[in-house]
Amino acid sequence: MRRTLPLVSVLAVAALALAGCSADSDSDSDSGSGSGGGGASGGFPVTVETAFGDVRIDEKPQRVVALGWGDAETALALGVQPVGASDWLAFGEENDGVGPWAQGLYDTSPEIIGTLEPSYEAIAALEPDIILDTKGSGDQERYDRLSSIATTIGVPEGGANYLTDFEDQMDLVSTALGEEAEGDRLVERSEAAVEATADAHPEWDDLTVTAATKTSEGWGAYIEGSERVDLLEELGFDQNPEIAALTPNSSGFSVSISSEQLDLIDADVIVAFPIFIDTTEITDDPQWKQLDAVTAGHDVVIDGDISSAYSLGTSLARDYALEQLVPLLEAATTR
Repeated sequence: MRRTLPLVSVLAVAALALAGCSADSDSDSDSGSGSGGGGASGGFPVTVETAFGDVRIDEKPQRVVALGWGDAETALALGVQPVGASDWLAFGEENDGVGPWAQGLYDTSPEIIGTLEPSYEAIAALEPDIILDTKGSGDQERYDRLSSIATTIGVPEGGANYLTDFEDQMDLVSTALGEEAEGDRLVERSEAAVEATADAHPEWDDLTVTAATKTSEGWGAYIEGSERVDLLEELGFDQNPEIAALTPNSSGFSVSISSEQLDLIDADVIVAFPIFIDTTEITDDPQWKQLDAVTAGHDVVIDGDISSAYSLGTSLARDYALEQLVPLLEAATTR
């Protein structure tokens, strides 16, 4: 049985891979920004390209409110501590609204702001000089209200509802905060770690996979463009074509699956997790138990912090998810 590299070893491989490029990266950082902005790395003014037009930022932001899915953790990874942040996965105020992989990065706890319906009054009271909403609904009315409070960085140009990917989110946030060089480093490090893991598991190439979930309303599955599917594809898996052929629901990043059609989620491997229900509502479901992948032991059911990290998709969360999920995938594909 092929064993996964411990995360520390994977990251060491990634660091070595990047070391040879450090001189080029340093020289590149002096000459301009990536696709998200303009101006020298760390220098202002910068211009950030978003779906709502170009946003010019004249000075390095000091008071940051991070509202989008994963925006707070992205800022923290860059060494910037938001004064306000949304807690999308209900980690709790006592945990500063972040998962265990990011706890301890705040010197002062942020004001926790609502997610889908934030308090604009609470945001204004924090007197932000920039608002991050890079992975959100992309709603014009929401953007206009936030922009009336402070300069706001919304979803990327051409972006869709909650489908801002890991690289674009880091690009937008790091450019806006004047931390482009560090943002590039974090993306390269994460991608190298995932690539090293994929290289260690060639047996995953071309295996089909479904990223499934169950809520109180029933079953669903994620589609390409969601971080849940993207990470699995980066590891070598192919999205289940039965799921890819379905029409996305209003969320834009998932499809609904009726109990009568649950066999659509069957694949070489299934990764499933519950949302606000007990995990046993998946594992004890008679129809779930009858799926070929499940009867063969080719299923991975995750919950708690693993599920949250896998769903969040920030640089910090990806490290944690890689460490926790890969051994489970190994077990599911070698039974």
